[in-house]
Amino acid sequence: MAGVELLNLSKSFGSVEVLKSLNLTIQDGEFVALVGPSGCGKSTLLRIIAGLEEETAGEVYIGGEYVNDLSPKERNIAMVFQSYALYPHMSVEENMGFNLRISGISKPDIKARVQETAEILDLVHLLDRKPSQLSGGQRQRVAMGRALVRNPDVFLFDEPLSNLDAKLRVQMREEIKRLHQRVRTTKIYVTHDQIEAMTLADRVVILNQGIIQQVGTPRELYQNPANAFVAGFIGSPAMNFLPATLTSDGTSSRIELEDGSILVADKRANQPSDGKILLGMRPEHLHLSAEKDEHSLKGRVDLIEPTGAQNHLRVTLAGKSTTVVDNSLTEVELGEFVNLKIDPDNLHLFSQ
Repeated sequence: MAGVELLNLSKSFGSVEVLKSLNLTIQDGEFVALVGPSGCGKSTLLRIIAGLEEETAGEVYIGGEYVNDLSPKERNIAMVFQSYALYPHMSVEENMGFNLRISGISKPDIKARVQETAEILDLVHLLDRKPSQLSGGQRQRVAMGRALVRNPDVFLFDEPLSNLDAKLRVQMREEIKRLHQRVRTTKIYVTHDQIEAMTLADRVVILNQGIIQQVGTPRELYQNPANAFVAGFIGSPAMNFLPATLTSDGTSSRIELEDGSILVADKRANQPSDGKILLGMRPEHLHLSAEKDEHSLKGRVDLIEPTGAQNHLRVTLAGKSTTVVDNSLTEVELGEFVNLKIDPDNLHLFSQ
């Protein structure tokens, strides 16, 4: 196993700068997810770590060794792609052992390593089957097994679940999580799905336009987003944002929305300067209340979406459509005016 360190890493395609002076340290045995919108540079970053793409500037270290000049083969990494890329004429056992065979490993050693990996991934009963006889989830496990059998220093995953249906994606997330608990090899996982990143990773790296926006545990990113981009990207349903004006004194902050509504909160050490701000409120932190006070806002219900365990409401607040997750299943009517209360500690204030 080995950690990964990136120092001032940049990548340009012609005049287009895809990655901009990134610095990141991934600890030995850590599971880190790279997440962000399409075109943010996450797959390019993974390919540079793998040696499949050449960096424009910067340094890459794996296990403390400078690897910029090493080929993918020399870096002792294993990559699991979006496509299974299994050989259709080979059995599962042959697919998993193929790279070991061409590396000159003895047949008894190959068989032992394939058997051990198959037991970890629950593939023993499938070793004689061909890929065409497997389900999508089973094929993805074989692809993971083909990488695992090599005992790499680092696992790289490039959106491995994006071709699977929703139910199978959940099952495979559990498989990958269990795999990491059993085999604590360093893992770097690229996905555009923030739920996937949050449920799998020890730490998540949020990328946007080639720049790292924030690195932290899932809880840190959810509770203390560094900026409005991270706040809006993490969480489902997404955070609500309302333009507001902030005025503060020594102890308290007064937040005035565009319709004149006021919220009051304790002053925070790291809050933006007084003036125009964005007020962020997560849908699950807004609660229907019978009374209006300094910690609540009044709005009109425009849409009700029952999901069984909760209702998702669209409520117009200060002229903006806002999502509310109502776990109390309170009976409300379209067009009804309701009070929405929020704990001041759950207000997020961002500079505009």
